[in-house]
Amino acid sequence: MKSWPGIRSGTIHDAMNPETLEATLIELLGGDAKKVSRARDVMEQHSIDKWYAHHLPDIVVFAESTADVQAVMKFANEHEIPVTTRGGGVGYVGGAVPWKGGIVLSVRRMDEILEINPTDGVAVVQPGVILGDLQKAVRDQGWFYPPDPSSLKECTVGGTVATNAGGPRCLKYGVTRHYVLGLEVVLADGRVLRTGGRCHKNKTGFDLIGMFVGSEGLLGVVTEITVRIIPHPPARATFSVGFREFREAATAVQRIFAEGYLPSALEIADKFTLEAARNYPGNDFIPDGDAHLLVDLDGQESSVKSEVESLRGLLESLQPLSIDVAFGQDQCEQLWEIRRSFSYSLRDTGLKKLNEDIVVPRSRLMDLVHFGQQLQEETGYAVASFGHAGDGNIHVNIMVEERVLVEEKDKVDAALDRLFHQVLDWKGVITGEHGIGLAKKRWFSAATSDVSREVHSGLKAMLDPKGILNPGKFV
Repeated sequence: MKSWPGIRSGTIHDAMNPETLEATLIELLGGDAKKVSRARDVMEQHSIDKWYAHHLPDIVVFAESTADVQAVMKFANEHEIPVTTRGGGVGYVGGAVPWKGGIVLSVRRMDEILEINPTDGVAVVQPGVILGDLQKAVRDQGWFYPPDPSSLKECTVGGTVATNAGGPRCLKYGVTRHYVLGLEVVLADGRVLRTGGRCHKNKTGFDLIGMFVGSEGLLGVVTEITVRIIPHPPARATFSVGFREFREAATAVQRIFAEGYLPSALEIADKFTLEAARNYPGNDFIPDGDAHLLVDLDGQESSVKSEVESLRGLLESLQPLSIDVAFGQDQCEQLWEIRRSFSYSLRDTGLKKLNEDIVVPRSRLMDLVHFGQQLQEETGYAVASFGHAGDGNIHVNIMVEERVLVEEKDKVDAALDRLFHQVLDWKGVITGEHGIGLAKKRWFSAATSDVSREVHSGLKAMLDPKGILNPGKFV
């Protein structure tokens, strides 16, 4: 099949008449020029995510329906034009960066909540719906959609499917994959696959849903999502606990589990993270100390009250600097706004944040923090650690000046090499919820076996034989 004129190493060059490409796409999309843009500011906006890499696309398409996505994919596949799907653009690994140029296919305008059905326990949404909007709409009907990454006010449901996002509540409630019941996916050649549905149990064939959830836009374009919703717990309480040092907070984590508690969320933060948060506007509830623990409990009112009293006794026995308890959704959310601000407050320091969402066995929490401190001393780069202590998914952030990413790139890469290889030596994994993208492509081989990579490549070749979907990434 002849390629689109001007494709060179996967990029459409201006010298090869990009106006023709624009006009063709507008015609394919019903003559609506508002769905296609080559404006410089629009392409700049769609050349990046929250990681530091960027690459301009040749054109941006704003899909508004499954039919739009089909039209673009059929055309792109025929002419072998790269397509990078984009939702909110708030990922941390360069997953939405159009590394080979071509078309950025934005699904942000596909933002309708199509159905909320408590009787069936499902919600049906388009991929561009903001996660926080879905949670609120479900909550207004007394129901609950638990996945809650810190970017919930700006990330899309489609983006959380692409990365299998988690968040603090995944300790008790699980990650995005545990809630996806059905998907509509446009494949690379424009065919539409519907897999799963609205039944809560389904063992019909292979788990195709599991294959697409977390696939980072490499296997297809998700255009509709059916998720499981559950009754909203009627009561909630949050502990905010300040400790003198991280070791004491890590000990508290182990004791909480040893005594038989299963919080809905259990978050930890280190000294550097807390200092940045204290300097961030609007943070008024950060306790003293060099370590912080947030413990969330939910359930029936009587059981939450009982757990609060017994857990308070356990925490007091560990002699923290402070213990604060909030009750009810509004008061608890005030404390959680601190946690959700950590990434923003670290960026507010003026340093570039290399956010590595590694996962280690819980028994390695102290080892990980000590390793971070050692890495900081040896490299001179600040290290900020915070995250999901309950499941060992700690965000280790290496903080560097922007110039360092260029002038000391080899040194930064060496520091990251040490971090990832140490995590793998501890039987951990290199990403828990952000994905591989560009940022972790370097370590994908070390984190997987030869057979695993062969299976990945085989699936990619079957579903996207021309390699047009999100090219340049880890497969």
